[in-house]
Amino acid sequence: MNKVTIVLVEDEFLIREGIKALINLESYFEVIEEFSDGQAFVDFINNSQKLPDIVLMDIKMPNLNGIETTKLLMTQYPELKIIALSNYNSKTFIANMLEVGAVGYLPKSTTPTEIFTTINKVLENGFYYDETIISFVYNNNKVNKSFFDNDYLSSREKEVLTLICKQKSATEIGETLHISPRTVDGHRNNLLLKTESKNVVGLVVFAIKNNLFFPSLEI
Repeated sequence: MNKVTIVLVEDEFLIREGIKALINLESYFEVIEEFSDGQAFVDFINNSQKLPDIVLMDIKMPNLNGIETTKLLMTQYPELKIIALSNYNSKTFIANMLEVGAVGYLPKSTTPTEIFTTINKVLENGFYYDETIISFVYNNNKVNKSFFDNDYLSSREKEVLTLICKQKSATEIGETLHISPRTVDGHRNNLLLKTESKNVVGLVVFAIKNNLFFPSLEI
């Protein structure tokens, strides 16, 4: 079994070393590179023949911060799975990081269990966030007006989009809608094209902005 390759982008040495030591305790995870600023990581990716499976990206860094780094890389490498990592619980910081393409968020005060859960969920479904993060995205976008036309997406595409927002895998969506996972993938690809989203997180942001998905919690 190939190990899951992880890159750490974190400017604080002790935090970076602590996270690396924790991750490397799992036999199927391996931290292959670490960087203290976003620009160094961008240079690494641009010269890499293979992308890492997971990137843990600090938001506040010198030279190029996490939001700018993620936004820059998503234009060229939309398949890159970046999980935001930060001490900042600001709704704006988190929502902005997700909007530019991050597939999840972890506070630096999180538990080892939550780190592994988030990484594994991202590997399984392409993204992961808890209800608090969904709430942040909702609050950051609920006042926005959009161009969305109710006929722009088919009823089946809307069903698939809703289940994506609920963090269901292609297999789970297929079982719910009685279609094959391959058909689910086709609908997801159509949704990405129609909404001009770069990844599934972009689909969730689109759904929230256009009132196609409402977090089931008090906002």
